[in-house]
Amino acid sequence: MRIGLVSSCGGHLTELRALLPAFEGHELFYVLNDQALLPPDMEGRTHFIAHSERDWKFFLNLWEAGGLLWRLRPQVLISTGAGPAVPFALVGRGVFGCKIIYIETIASVERPSLTGRIMYWLAHDFYYQWEGLRAFFPKGRFAGSVL
Repeated sequence: MRIGLVSSCGGHLTELRALLPAFEGHELFYVLNDQALLPPDMEGRTHFIAHSERDWKFFLNLWEAGGLLWRLRPQVLISTGAGPAVPFALVGRGVFGCKIIYIETIASVERPSLTGRIMYWLAHDFYYQWEGLRAFFPKGRFAGSVL
């Protein structure tokens, strides 16, 4: 199975990489919205898109998502946020029929992130890492910390 791991750099990427043992035996690629120093296992498997901060570049990200998903054809997209999650979920689910899995970032302790509030409606499977978010995500699943 080909899985796309879509996230911002920093903590979001750290959370996704904490899940790597669960992806063993599957073909992975990464999508990041900023250049970053990559560990050896990500080299040659990472694609970079424009950094959007709720601006016009969101539409550029939709276009970039379409191009990458057309070429790479994943069955599943997994994200912990932030910026690239929504455009990839929209295009991946709506155009390419990808299964979308979203894990609300551990940084959202008392209130959900904007990305989480949007992805709750786009993801096939939605997980949160703090029990206190249950009221915001009644159809989601508490998964505990990924770290």
